[in-house]
Amino acid sequence: MNFVTTTALFAATAVAEIVGCYLPWLWMKERAPAWVLLPAAASLVAFVWLLSLHPTAAGRVYAAYGGVYVGVAVLWLWLVDGERPHLWDLVGVSVALTGMAIIMFAPRG
Repeated sequence: MNFVTTTALFAATAVAEIVGCYLPWLWMKERAPAWVLLPAAASLVAFVWLLSLHPTAAGRVYAAYGGVYVGVAVLWLWLVDGERPHLWDLVGVSVALTGMAIIMFAPRG
């Protein structure tokens, strides 16, 4: 898989995980209706399925996915929570994405 495809797949995976966790949080904290738990469960199923689409060892996928998750979570902070990321948030995202790229795309013998 190339860099763009891999990163897009990881980003979709992160959105699925965040939505799957955010909706129950809304139900618990914000008093959202209980029906939000159904799309939350579907989103978490999609999260697991999306992780399985990568053609490499599961442990490598999980490790690299964490880097993209950090980036998507900070984007979520900005777009959904309405809190603008700080410089150090962006530095952390850069480090996490660099780690993802090293894990997924480093040459292997």
